[in-house]
Amino acid sequence: MAAKKGSKVKEEVAALNLGNKIRSLRKQRAFTLQEVSDLTGLSKPLLSQIENNIAAPPIATLIKISTALGVKISHFFREQNMEDRIVVVRKDERYGVKKISHHKNESRIGYRWESLAYPMVGKQMEPFIADIEPRQEKELLYNDHKGEEFHFVMDGTVEFRSAEKTVSLEKGDSLYFDSNIPHALRGVGGTARSLIVIFTPK
Repeated sequence: MAAKKGSKVKEEVAALNLGNKIRSLRKQRAFTLQEVSDLTGLSKPLLSQIENNIAAPPIATLIKISTALGVKISHFFREQNMEDRIVVVRKDERYGVKKISHHKNESRIGYRWESLAYPMVGKQMEPFIADIEPRQEKELLYNDHKGEEFHFVMDGTVEFRSAEKTVSLEKGDSLYFDSNIPHALRGVGGTARSLIVIFTPK
């Protein structure tokens, strides 16, 4: 009897397809498994098992994952044909994500993201408000991922860096670039705020 129950639970977990939904959202956010591990405190092997539908995440674990990825837990239980194609996110309803570095000899540094369109499922663009902290040159974190990015500086000064170019952006300036290029950001003279749109083609 117990074996049958266990089998039924596995079938129901597989039917929910939580693993694929989590992996898809993580890739839309351009997060690595390590980054999600840092954000949630969950191990990379466990996250990998969850994404491959090998392990069924308990509610507490799913809440950690959904919070890290900037969505409500209900996001993972929506039927695809029921999703809204027009969504509104009020300013007090934004979901935040904090990207944190745990590199050796570095303090915990990061930048705060507030997702502006988290309810939309299967989108190719991810708009965020980002608070970009000042940091030392040696602490810059270079990131690259498939797609393109658009940045519009709302407040403060942002320094954009790649191997070939360093650009200082003031309030009102914008930048559009190929995000396959390794790039890093830092605030200059204090924390800056930018509107960032990441386009990730399917």
